[in-house]
Amino acid sequence: MQVRKLILCLTFGTCAALYISNATAGLADYVYTPTVEQGEKEIDFKFGAAKQQDGTRKAVTSLGFGYGATDYWFTELYLKRELASGENLTLAEWENKFQLTETGKYAVDIGLIVELEAPLNSSKEPWEFKIGPLFQTEFGKLQLNGNVLLERKFGHKDADDRFVTEAGYQLQVKYRWKPSLEFGAQGMGEMGEWDNWDSANNQNHRVGPAVFGKLALGNKQAIKYNAAWLFGISDAAPNNTFRMQLEYEF
Repeated sequence: MQVRKLILCLTFGTCAALYISNATAGLADYVYTPTVEQGEKEIDFKFGAAKQQDGTRKAVTSLGFGYGATDYWFTELYLKRELASGENLTLAEWENKFQLTETGKYAVDIGLIVELEAPLNSSKEPWEFKIGPLFQTEFGKLQLNGNVLLERKFGHKDADDRFVTEAGYQLQVKYRWKPSLEFGAQGMGEMGEWDNWDSANNQNHRVGPAVFGKLALGNKQAIKYNAAWLFGISDAAPNNTFRMQLEYEF
């Protein structure tokens, strides 16, 4: 537990030390959960597509490999591709999740996500750092998740760019009907600079229905899935966003 407290202090200290780039929401982003299983390995495929307010379309795909290194640390490497307006960007992403409380010991399970994203096919694109606390609680068959995320770009920038730390959130409610089929809703958003939010019209908020499930294959193998159709509920949000995640656990 002392190691977990140290991780928490160091990562939040890093956030506080950042001098406050407009971060755009990852179309393939999923709702992080705070739990970690030691020894678990997974191959993870994610996809997201959105129709913007101006009619243009964007899409993101990623493929990753993750490993539960300890009972409180899960690490994953992704290869990611973004397509927009005929242009494409290839990125590498390193995701680390830390479980800070024992599952079920307290009313709320707490974790921490730390991510680093680097462009691979462009020297003109900045890097991106993401960090934030993860929260989860349960009421019977109902599971509730809420996350607060801070994102900051750094590295290359044009003369008119100004890098800032942006605040965002993730919300999820899930009814665990049966392992192979669960349903609920997801919400995601970005408010602008963490200490100076954008006007309501310029904030990005999406919400919509979601489905989840896990199909056991035996020998500690399983396929997990989740997908959501999110509708823009603010002027700056895409009209429609579809996102999905498919995992093979072994």
